[in-house]
Amino acid sequence: MLPPSPPTPASLLAASALILSLSSLCGGAAAGSGPGPGSNTVSPNPISNPSSSSGTSSSSGSSNTNKNADGGLSQRQTQGMTLSLPLTRRGQPVRTPEEWGVWAKNHREGLEAKYGKHRQSQSRDVSGRVEVRAAGTNLITNQNGDSSYFGSLAIGTPPTPFNVILDTGSADLWVADSDCITGCTNVPTFSPSSSSTFQNTSTPFAITYGSGQAAGSLGTDTVQMAGFAVARQVFAVCNQVSAGLLSSPVSGLLGLAFQSIASSKAEPLWETLVSAGAWDEPVMAFQLTRYLNDSSTQTEEPGGSFQMGFTNSSLYTGDIDYVDMPVQGSYWILPLTQLTVQNTAISLPSGQQSYAAIDTGTTLVGGPAEYIAQIFEQIPGSQPGTGNFENYYTYPCDTSVNVSLNFGGSRSWSISPADFQLSRLTRTTCLGAFFVLSTGSSAPRWIVGDTFLKNVYSVFRYTPLSIGFAELSATSVAENGASNDTVPSFTVGSSAAATTVTASGGPQQSASGARPGGRSASRGGPGVKVGGGGRGVLVVVGGTTLLLALVRGYGLVPL
Repeated sequence: MLPPSPPTPASLLAASALILSLSSLCGGAAAGSGPGPGSNTVSPNPISNPSSSSGTSSSSGSSNTNKNADGGLSQRQTQGMTLSLPLTRRGQPVRTPEEWGVWAKNHREGLEAKYGKHRQSQSRDVSGRVEVRAAGTNLITNQNGDSSYFGSLAIGTPPTPFNVILDTGSADLWVADSDCITGCTNVPTFSPSSSSTFQNTSTPFAITYGSGQAAGSLGTDTVQMAGFAVARQVFAVCNQVSAGLLSSPVSGLLGLAFQSIASSKAEPLWETLVSAGAWDEPVMAFQLTRYLNDSSTQTEEPGGSFQMGFTNSSLYTGDIDYVDMPVQGSYWILPLTQLTVQNTAISLPSGQQSYAAIDTGTTLVGGPAEYIAQIFEQIPGSQPGTGNFENYYTYPCDTSVNVSLNFGGSRSWSISPADFQLSRLTRTTCLGAFFVLSTGSSAPRWIVGDTFLKNVYSVFRYTPLSIGFAELSATSVAENGASNDTVPSFTVGSSAAATTVTASGGPQQSASGARPGGRSASRGGPGVKVGGGGRGVLVVVGGTTLLLALVRGYGLVPL
């Protein structure tokens, strides 16, 4: 297939004029204008084309967006994908102390079930290597005031988009079935009959998470995310889901841990990509936002971003402090070597007793009873919880609690007092975000979730096997509680992803015949066509498709 012809100067001028016009209709600034308050970064569409890491050009020729020194946006090339990015309606969540108690109890009991068993399966190598590597970013949504963080992917032929919790504490991908019996009310569901490439393996599937269970059967299909695609990816289609496990618009969960703990015994999507050499760098990274302490927080807020194949240097400052994992891949594990509360060090054990799972799918921080008790002993007026709050602690709301953790690296990392304060139960009594957790004998004793991860830029490195943390940049910090940022949402068309890998073998060409990482777009005459809905606009300029969306205060920008 011939490569797409570049837009002509005339068509680019026409598109620029259209962008300015459409931007005014959307109530945003024109593309290329400076950011609004608290809106300092732009990332690719969740199913958009992969981009190279900051400061480097991608050898795949895929999309790339960079901010100029003056805060403007540099020009970006895009693949021929049919996409749109409408806004999502949001409502403000309200929880009573009783509701917080039910949530806290379910969170603790579910997490104990999640880490109570350690499943084993055999690894499967991916033969062949991707000739052209790439990288991509997936925008994240913060749901229910930092309770969970979800990204987006697409499944099937034609691809259907779904929102999924991003979970480094598990290793399976599953989505709700269109024939779901329970737990899927008002949740977007996957219909196997809608995809021409879906294959049912008729293998039963069941899994337990920190907030419930899901069961169904396994199948294979093409899964796309951040401009990458894995053909014949094994995933579960679940027709039974625990009440409350899924909250619209989330349809399932994407596990980002290792195959050895996969209930499906299948190689996870990320592991297939990285082991096939599809990524520029063997890393994935997270920047998570904080809205917990914002009284005007909505049900859905911008959640930060998830990088695949690179680290985004605009989101952190200084060096990334990597620490080698003490064990081979199962959970993402580090030793918790130091814990300080109100400037007092808590004495911790070493070796396996110190292991902590770094888990983006867990809201809080759980640990052994004796050490959690010691933490709250340093907080005057704290009390053990009762009833649904058993194994939690309360403390006076007027106390600013300072906690820092060290995982054997060169420095300790502080947790904001805003994150330590999970909820205000009464005018004077608050609920702490550290709780007592009992895990299985083969699971790590500490589970370190988003209470900590919101405070760092976290990097999960495949080789050498390690986890790194870095200080958040001013750009990242400005996104916390930003009221004018846009919640990511999208639809995806039928164009193939830029880089495709086959789960059971080596890399393959995309359906259009383009080389992995190459462009795929039909040629056309001059002119501008507009399509799409909501406040995301699709523009075709001289046969080249450009997605324009109102994102993070920039107005209409190319994605």
